[in-house]
Amino acid sequence: MDPVIVVGAGPVGLALSLALAHQNVPSIVLDESNGKEEPRPARTAVLRPDTAAMIERLDCATVRDEGTRWVGWRSLRRKQEVRHVSLGDESCPAPLHIPQHALARGLRNAIAARDEITLVTESRVDSLEQDATGVIVHTRGPEATWWRGSHVVGCDGARSTVRKLLGIRFPGRTAVERHAVATLRAELPWPDEALLHRSPPWRTGGDEITARPLPDDVWRLDWLLPSQSELVTPDALVTRIRDTLAGWCGQTPPYELIDTGVHTIHHRLAWRWRVDRAFLAGDAAHLLGALGTGSLDEGLRDADNLAWKLAHAWHHGSGELLLDSYQAERRTSVAGRLRAADQVLPILRGGGALRAYLPGTARGHDVLLTDGHLGQGPLGAAPVYRHSPLGAGHVPQQVPVGTEAGAPVSDVRVTAPDGTGARLRDRLGRGMLLVVLVAPGTGVWDRRHWQSAGVMPRLAAAVSALPVRAELLVTECYPGASAHTVLLVRPDGHLVATFAGVRPAELYAAADAARGGTREPQAAHSDRTADIN
Repeated sequence: MDPVIVVGAGPVGLALSLALAHQNVPSIVLDESNGKEEPRPARTAVLRPDTAAMIERLDCATVRDEGTRWVGWRSLRRKQEVRHVSLGDESCPAPLHIPQHALARGLRNAIAARDEITLVTESRVDSLEQDATGVIVHTRGPEATWWRGSHVVGCDGARSTVRKLLGIRFPGRTAVERHAVATLRAELPWPDEALLHRSPPWRTGGDEITARPLPDDVWRLDWLLPSQSELVTPDALVTRIRDTLAGWCGQTPPYELIDTGVHTIHHRLAWRWRVDRAFLAGDAAHLLGALGTGSLDEGLRDADNLAWKLAHAWHHGSGELLLDSYQAERRTSVAGRLRAADQVLPILRGGGALRAYLPGTARGHDVLLTDGHLGQGPLGAAPVYRHSPLGAGHVPQQVPVGTEAGAPVSDVRVTAPDGTGARLRDRLGRGMLLVVLVAPGTGVWDRRHWQSAGVMPRLAAAVSALPVRAELLVTECYPGASAHTVLLVRPDGHLVATFAGVRPAELYAAADAARGGTREPQAAHSDRTADIN
């Protein structure tokens, strides 16, 4: 089998290649650069809990060593604190903040330890061809050559060559927001807490300032700039820094200026994300980021969603419905995020007269902004694939739990039949469905007893007969679920279906729906039996 060709070696392309490798799929990563990450401390990434967990599963050590999880979030308006949120527990998990060059370096280091990934530097895509069995990508560089692959994924950024070669339009809005950015080292009054300050009471503060902590007393500060093009000179930026630090600390404290920049946010969405064996992901497929929403977050969710589907197609043959579901799920989700931001932007960023006529108080506006920054609500929460073509809504005998079908599952503690304990998220990303039995009390039993007790033997038999590989897990409890509830979970952590007790036929039908129903049940059962034997 030919490898998957990944075009682009930013965080999304690197993460996609690692996610494929964890599912035993080889890939070639075509990198335009020389492979060295230039440190730019003013370019950072905020990862929500689901994407941070994904990066940790990919063995990226820098998220642990060079990232910071916020312990709190503060919202100020003028001189008054409006809101304070403690972060870090299950009800409000903390985002992870990391310099983007450190994230990319950690992913490159992880790639270096994988035999399944070939990273080719100084390779710029020149042309692309497709046929019934694969793709051919021609590159130019020091040594022009061509590569044969099963599929190609364009993760090559906003100016994507792959997108242009496929003839896909990329409509949207330019310069939705502009921010002056400074990364500096200083002691601020809120260690390890992120801050949003609206209408600060000093002349150079503008409408909004955001402060996000990094390790070693380093902070990234963003000043929202007016909609009209304002020239940000070095002297003007230093004045903003000094005035802001003095406004927060009483006087300007000692600080070390590390890096500066101007961050311009665009909102765009590619019309198509799949053309036959070619796909788009990350900034090649979408641009967003206003109101604290995370463009990189969405790109990593693209990679997580696409990896297991490509892996299934690579190992078992192409399932058109399964591969089509990538665009159906991810494009619909990002379009909803962009639509929510576009609806909120006139309220939060409009002029004074506009704000007076539109509904919503200052506190309500603060809630919207907090949701975007913390990964909650319509602006920031992890996606729910309610109308996925892989849904099992037609399967009978389902019961409701605290997670709706299509949503990410709760990260409960689970136990495998061999006695291994872990968080549920730690078992994701390996190309297998997860079947989770809710069995109170099993945590204190010897596994030799509960493996052969109650419904376990029947459930184990039902799992072994599924049309795709699946892992059986047990948990003491799950939100909203009663004893003996069975949950079927996709490899990317989204809930497929839930059943009261062991229902082999319904479980089989739901698993078949989750993999796109590419084979007849009897044939799939025979294949699975052959694999076991």
